[in-house]
Amino acid sequence: MPTTLTRIVLNRHHRQARDDLAYRPGLHKTMMRLLPDPQGDHPRKAGGLLFRLDPGLDPVLLVQTADTPHLAGLPDGYGDATTHDLTPILTGLTPHLPVRYRITAAPVVSRSATAVPHPVTGRRRGKLTPLTGPDAIAWWQRRAPSAGLHLTGPPTAAPRPFPSPRPGPYERLTQFEGTATISEPDLLNTAIREGVGRGKAYGAGLLTLSPA
Repeated sequence: MPTTLTRIVLNRHHRQARDDLAYRPGLHKTMMRLLPDPQGDHPRKAGGLLFRLDPGLDPVLLVQTADTPHLAGLPDGYGDATTHDLTPILTGLTPHLPVRYRITAAPVVSRSATAVPHPVTGRRRGKLTPLTGPDAIAWWQRRAPSAGLHLTGPPTAAPRPFPSPRPGPYERLTQFEGTATISEPDLLNTAIREGVGRGKAYGAGLLTLSPA
C-alpha cells in the first residue's frame, strides 16, 4: 500500500471547513473520513492518518494516509484536493542528503516533581506541560536525531495555537522549519510514516521534506 500525501486547499466559504478551522476535534473527525476502511481500537494510527494545517489567506491542509484516501468522504465543496504517492520520497532517502523540513509538533514535558502516585501502580505520573519559545526549539533539537535528521542550521519556530473550549497540552503547537541532512534513513522513514511526538489527533507530528 502506498503512503500518500493529500493537499487540500480549504474553501473558506464552506460552513464545515470554517467550523473545522475553529474546532480542532471537529477537523480530526472530518479527516478521519478520508480513511477508506477504519479498523481496530486505534483507527487513526492503523490508517496512518497525520495532518497539518498551514495557515494563510487560503488555508492548506496536508493529510497523510497509509493508503489512497477516500476523497469522496469529504463534504461536497470542502476544498480542492490533490493526492501524491510518497513512495519515491520514502525510497529515495539516503545518508547525508541535504533537505529542508517542516513539522508542526506538540512539544511537551512531564513535570513530575509534585506528581501524585497512581492509586494502583504507585508510579508517579507528571503533568504534561507545553513548551514554547526557546524551550520548544530545544525540544525539537533533541528530537530531530531520533527522527533521522542532523540539523544543519538553527530552526525557525512559529507558534500554531488553536482555540479550544478546554485548553490542554496539545493546543499549543509549534511549527519548525529549517535545513538538515539525513543521518538515519530508516529512522526518517519511520518518522515520516508514523509522525513525530504527541498530539497527532490535533494536527501535530506530520514531517514533510523538500530538496535543500
